[in-house]
Amino acid sequence: MPKDPRSAGPKPPFPKQKQPAPGETLRLDPIPDHGEQSYRGSGRFEGCAVLVTGGDSGIGRAVAIAFAREGADVAIAYLSEHEDAEETARWVKAAGRKAFAIAGDIGDERHCEELVRRTVDTFGRLDVLVNNSAFQRTHEKLEDFTREEIETTFRTNIESMFFLAKAAARHMKPGSSILNTTSIQSDHLSPQLLAYAATKGAISNFTAGLAQLLAPQGIRVNAVAPGPVWTPLIPATMPAEKTAHFGEDSPFGRPAQPAELAGAFVFLASDAATYVSGAMLPVTGGKAML
Repeated sequence: MPKDPRSAGPKPPFPKQKQPAPGETLRLDPIPDHGEQSYRGSGRFEGCAVLVTGGDSGIGRAVAIAFAREGADVAIAYLSEHEDAEETARWVKAAGRKAFAIAGDIGDERHCEELVRRTVDTFGRLDVLVNNSAFQRTHEKLEDFTREEIETTFRTNIESMFFLAKAAARHMKPGSSILNTTSIQSDHLSPQLLAYAATKGAISNFTAGLAQLLAPQGIRVNAVAPGPVWTPLIPATMPAEKTAHFGEDSPFGRPAQPAELAGAFVFLASDAATYVSGAMLPVTGGKAML
């Protein structure tokens, strides 16, 4: 039987909680569902190789697990969350696929090139690039957005996508895909997330333009736009009071679990979407996007 979307995941209020950035999965209450027990693959990416940024936790972990169970080997890029990254790699290997995790700052172009080079050297190919890493901070006043924070947000969230796409496209064959994580914030922004929301709007435009640039090579480019999703980023970047009620104002009255995003990424990269490029797929729990 299909699940009732209103009760398919935990509903707030959650325990008030705060973590130091970038956050840890095991310190979340409740623990997120990444599809560890639920995602069933069907061999859609047998023998393929996937690179997922921000693959240590949250949406990235769910996407890594899903592609592994579809038959792909997975490279997991992350900043510094070593235990979370190794846990994601363990789930990939449990699916019978190869995995490696590599730490570093994707705001550094040389690191992005190294990520792609190591993926190709290890797996012999690169079929899907998932640009999922993100940095955000919340502030109530404009003057609280520092120059350093603004630069970090743009380097991590949008400049890295240029770097990774440039490096990856050289190795991708026709039929490959680049998938970008944008956000409902690109349309319905929270002013407290001003820098983050600005980058998400840029990602939507980047996706549309890159799709046209790479179409002659047979490479498709699409984006997934999540609404609220329960990940370590939330208590690591929001006040405890807001964390307790995170996702409460969505039409279904709850945030998404990371596992609920994975299918969108798999679909967009699959042969079921061969004529889909330059698209943005909202996964927002019923909240409309323009």
